[in-house]
Amino acid sequence: MIKAHKAAVKKEKVQELVFGIHPIVELLKAKRRKLYTIYTTKPTPKAWDLIAPLLSKETQIQYVSRDIITRMAGTTDHQSVIAWAGPFCYRRKFFETDKSPFLVMLDSVQDPRNLGAILRTAYCTGAGGVIICQKQGAPLNAAALKASAGLAEYLEIYEAPSAVAAVQELKKAGYTLYFTALNGEDATTVSYQPNLCVVIGNEATGVAKNLLSSGLTVKLPQRVADISYNASVAAGIILFMVAHQQGKI
Repeated sequence: MIKAHKAAVKKEKVQELVFGIHPIVELLKAKRRKLYTIYTTKPTPKAWDLIAPLLSKETQIQYVSRDIITRMAGTTDHQSVIAWAGPFCYRRKFFETDKSPFLVMLDSVQDPRNLGAILRTAYCTGAGGVIICQKQGAPLNAAALKASAGLAEYLEIYEAPSAVAAVQELKKAGYTLYFTALNGEDATTVSYQPNLCVVIGNEATGVAKNLLSSGLTVKLPQRVADISYNASVAAGIILFMVAHQQGKI
């Protein structure tokens, strides 16, 4: 029993859970990390035909009940497919303006689904990279990957220890920072400078106040002042505007 427990702990450290059709399909297509074992039902779900041709001969396929898959995933949002894969491939070197002129940073975004949705938008709008923070940030787990529709697998994602450390690195590298907040310049009228980073803040409190002096604060127009957009929705709107102005899309 002790030996089995040690093996399970080791597996948790070197492999990560992924669930859902699109996250697994994109993981396999991106070819940045290995998929070891995949669990599905018998008969297989309809979308299994999207996954099966991408599997290598070494991939173990386990057929189990949907209840078992639900217990393993910790959610019913798995589409009858889960897998164990190698750790997500984070970027190790910080970004450079000449190679990655358009970045997105998340300051204390705590809902994995918001994180995933923002990553999906970052990919769709042509962002060259995303910065997430270990301190007070949502983990890039299976739920976040599912919300990104698997597109996180193609992104250059850098994990900073904190938002303060990330801002310091961005300024040092020569990026212009644009912070989204309820108070600031109208985001629709701003002329966004090249080599920029858009910072999306916490769902409840927005961007930390101690960061705002490091860049320009911009706001999205809305009907009344006492409401606000969802964090991932706000990210989608402003990233589209910036990308369109910069000629990324």
